Amino acid sequence: MAGLRVGEGVLRRKPIEQIDEKAPTGDATTRLSRSLGLWQLTAIGVGGIIGAGIFTLAGTVANGTAGPAVLISFLIAGVASAAAAFSYAEFAGLIPRAGSAYTYGYAVLGELVGWFIGWDLLLEYTAIVSVVAIGISGYFGFLLGETGLKLPTWMLGAPGTGDGHRVDLFAALLCLLVAYLLTLGIKNAARFETVVVALKVLVVLLVIGVGVFHVSVANYHPFFPFGVSGVFTGAATVFFAVFGYDAMSTAAEESKDAQRHMPKAILYSLAISMVLYVAACLVLTGMQNYKDIDPESGFSSAFKSVGLSSLADVIAVGAIIGILTVMFTFMLGVTRVWFSMSRDGLLPKWFAKTHPTRHVPTRVTWIVGGASAVIAGFLPIGEAAELTNIGILLAFVVVCVAVIVLRYRRPELPRTFRTPGMPFVPALGVVFSLWLITFLQWQTWVRFLVWFLVGLVIYFGYSYRKSEMARTPGAGTGRPDRERP
Repeated sequence: MAGLRVGEGVLRRKPIEQIDEKAPTGDATTRLSRSLGLWQLTAIGVGGIIGAGIFTLAGTVANGTAGPAVLISFLIAGVASAAAAFSYAEFAGLIPRAGSAYTYGYAVLGELVGWFIGWDLLLEYTAIVSVVAIGISGYFGFLLGETGLKLPTWMLGAPGTGDGHRVDLFAALLCLLVAYLLTLGIKNAARFETVVVALKVLVVLLVIGVGVFHVSVANYHPFFPFGVSGVFTGAATVFFAVFGYDAMSTAAEESKDAQRHMPKAILYSLAISMVLYVAACLVLTGMQNYKDIDPESGFSSAFKSVGLSSLADVIAVGAIIGILTVMFTFMLGVTRVWFSMSRDGLLPKWFAKTHPTRHVPTRVTWIVGGASAVIAGFLPIGEAAELTNIGILLAFVVVCVAVIVLRYRRPELPRTFRTPGMPFVPALGVVFSLWLITFLQWQTWVRFLVWFLVGLVIYFGYSYRKSEMARTPGAGTGRPDRERP
């Protein structure tokens, strides 16, 4: 009987009727401020999707994987990402609460699945923030290097020996800066993000607008130099440049009208980003033969090849601005997932306390800022990058499966957006995400399994007993008839 009770307990689901947009959640010390409008949410989504990928990844894939067909790679990745985006959009309109994939999984597939995804995203999102900070540090160091200046460094090791580890102070401080911006309140932070995203989009439009006049149709031949297989391999690579809306959806509880605005913001941000990605790929491969594109700085080499080297610095600045917004979006995401898990009792309630006037979770924000600063400062970018990707893909799988399950289990629920092509569209998101997981290195799986095992220990040692649902009568089985009013 004890085993049965545990089995029922891990399957307990948070009743969706209790996750209403206007229903109070917790006391005044654990509530977020609703101040984000549609275009602020869209800007956060675009900020998370468009990053270094448009300036570097497009050139890398064009040069060695797909050739001019890199734009097809982006389109395939965009279609696959859209399959998941539709699922996120349906849930965002139905469950307008902080936490995104964690909250959706908890409400539909049970507490253990919700914990699993939430725990995983804590690591994945924090690692992404760190990787992006290291990338910005590299771009900034490149710009300063051309002026003869250098970023300050700090060596750990025996003084005067030259031995030791170089600490990336700039990357670490950048993580703390983003954390500080988020503690100022979501309204002020979102204003900053909107301005920076607008500047980034203007830089991309400048690159496209100037580059289109230097396109040579001859550079598009052959269009498939690496064959169709190269296009699909390229799609697997660039897929990681076309998500970010998932982190933005964690801010649902801070939207003025989440049920109407969140689905639109998710779809708008992906659509805007895909148009810019495809246009940029057309310009890049049209300006220069794919064999001559620099894999690390594609647009810089392309503009130099047509005598416009002065735009290289503008592109570098655009890249810095672009990936700074990615840091903002994913740090926002990890803090809201952590906050939501703590408010639900799966992590200590202390983390769910918000600032009395700014109504943001300052405690978890500073902890995440500090953790990402340590990772960015002490780990090389390759090792930090290996901590990313798998959790986000698994979150996509959970959300796509959950939207199918809930559509058939609770068809009567009011939905402000409905995923089209049910169940085939979300099933495509599941298949594509699982396929991409097979491309990950075995070291990534080892790190993931270690993190997962640590999470299981914490869940059964603390979260299972402390969960708010454990204190709710009749919440142990998660049976559909107990959810119905």
